[in-house]
Amino acid sequence: MPLRPNAADHATTDRTFQVDLRGLVDLLSHHLYSSPRVYLRELLQNAVDALTARHAIEPDGSFGIRLYADGSVVRVEDDGVGLTEADVHTFLATIGRSSKRAEGIAEQRGDFIGQFGIGLLSCFLVADEIHVLSRSARTPDAPAVEWRGRGDGSYTIRTLPASARPRPGTTVTLTPRADAGEWTRPAQVHGLARHFGSLLRHPVTFDDGTGGPGGPGAYVNPEPAPWARTYPTPGARSRALAAYGEEVFGFTPLDTIELYLPAVGLKGIACVLPEAVPAGRRHGHRVHVKGMLLSEQAEEILPEWAFFVRCVVDAESLRPTASRESLYEDDTLAAVRDALAERLRAWIARAAASDPDLLARFLQAHHLAVKSLAVHDDEILRMLLPWLPFETTDGHCTLDEFARTHRTVLVTSSVEEFRQVAAIASAAGLGVVNGGYTYDRELVHRLPEIRLEVAVADLDPATLTAHLDPVDRETELAAAAYLARARDALAVFDCDVALRTFQPASAPALLVDSREARHERTRSQLAREQEGGLWGDILGALRQEAPRAQLILNQLNPLVRTAVTIDEPELARTSAEALYGQAAMLSRRPLRPAESSLINRSFLDLLAHALRKDS
Repeated sequence: MPLRPNAADHATTDRTFQVDLRGLVDLLSHHLYSSPRVYLRELLQNAVDALTARHAIEPDGSFGIRLYADGSVVRVEDDGVGLTEADVHTFLATIGRSSKRAEGIAEQRGDFIGQFGIGLLSCFLVADEIHVLSRSARTPDAPAVEWRGRGDGSYTIRTLPASARPRPGTTVTLTPRADAGEWTRPAQVHGLARHFGSLLRHPVTFDDGTGGPGGPGAYVNPEPAPWARTYPTPGARSRALAAYGEEVFGFTPLDTIELYLPAVGLKGIACVLPEAVPAGRRHGHRVHVKGMLLSEQAEEILPEWAFFVRCVVDAESLRPTASRESLYEDDTLAAVRDALAERLRAWIARAAASDPDLLARFLQAHHLAVKSLAVHDDEILRMLLPWLPFETTDGHCTLDEFARTHRTVLVTSSVEEFRQVAAIASAAGLGVVNGGYTYDRELVHRLPEIRLEVAVADLDPATLTAHLDPVDRETELAAAAYLARARDALAVFDCDVALRTFQPASAPALLVDSREARHERTRSQLAREQEGGLWGDILGALRQEAPRAQLILNQLNPLVRTAVTIDEPELARTSAEALYGQAAMLSRRPLRPAESSLINRSFLDLLAHALRKDS
């Protein structure tokens, strides 16, 4: 028979968490909010949400927000829906509870900026005491209710006569701590209110108590957002939007792109940067939610390739994170990002079709961004590939210009390869494009999709050497002994030596050696060093005949014509090493340690030979 457990052993007691308010405020200041300045944003947000609820029950009412700061107090007063005594007990006395979840309001929560009930706690970042005086608009002749909370976690609530607050609404008053003056001085409060609330749809006024420019009636948001205003002409609208972009970002936009996504209530502008930015560097964008500034550095609103614009947008349906300083990554944000990307593509298409001057200025500054887009976007590729600038043997020009004179376009795989062959290929009449920069090689290979009459191929050493003229047989035989000594001297670099004629005559030698060939030789060398071991067997199985480098001497060059007549073996060897070293340096690729040593040794040997001859 099983034993019966003693019921007392399993007795439970319900308890509530004990909240250390000071610890919670420290957590907010160090891990949730970026700066104590957010206290004013939270107060403005609460006021705006209260006005939204008031308009739901009095649609035709005229309500606003009033700020006051004189250095000793900061006060935010609104004509919103207000709180009853029950609301105060429920929402202000319970940390984390939000009045926006109350009955009758929860179904409208999409109309509110905030979704979290900890905003008022941010005031403890700058003050040790928060005083709230409120009167509900839901109940006629409702009394006023006072809530006074302190940083040690204690609070008091009392009911006051209606005369204590003649009109419905809420007033929050803070007495700043001595160390919070940076955030609570009148000028700073006014600046923060402008910063966070310049696009709010409700009137917000500021009073510093002096009767001066910041005195009673000074509007924080005197005008609607620039895209919400009416203008006499389209040109006036464009100029106004550009002026606003310059005011916000500090640069004169190359152009402004209006953004409008009615599905999420998004409006705003994208300002095209007038100068290039480093590849991959993403600028932050100013994102407002229902008029309240959410973030100045919201990178996630646009795709990575759109680093040529900075945006100011105001949206209704984007979801903020808990700190309300960035956007929550969800399906809505992903859809908005895709839709805004489409707006940018459409702007590029319009510029290509109707404003070639603007397109030229845009591509001059932002061709890298467009190249990154064209790689993945066939429409942009078709529109803009012929107009994108590339480095070629004809100089920097567009592919459209280059294809007019070169029906076969050769493209290098690296910058160093292009620099090796550019001058000689140009003199030989070859059309070569530098494919070593990001995206360039891939884009050039897609040129035949746009220009059917053009062929594109990778440049290889055989193509180049085939366009160099051979020397006559008599000259070849006369130089044979020198060429043999040169090949012997350069065998350590797996380099063959040949004699040709090519332009320009000022170039004594051309070193034809691709990066892939160097890698293959290095792998083959490693395999030889590991012969007999497991690693050697593996590399041996992968080994193929390693392509050799070629040092092509130019018979038209006076230095080469003199060198090939040298009979003294050591001097011939040294001159060949010097020619190899010079060609390696002219290729602008990184020199291997053995090559650097060879250049120094050949120079010293030539100098020593000259000194012996003089003596």
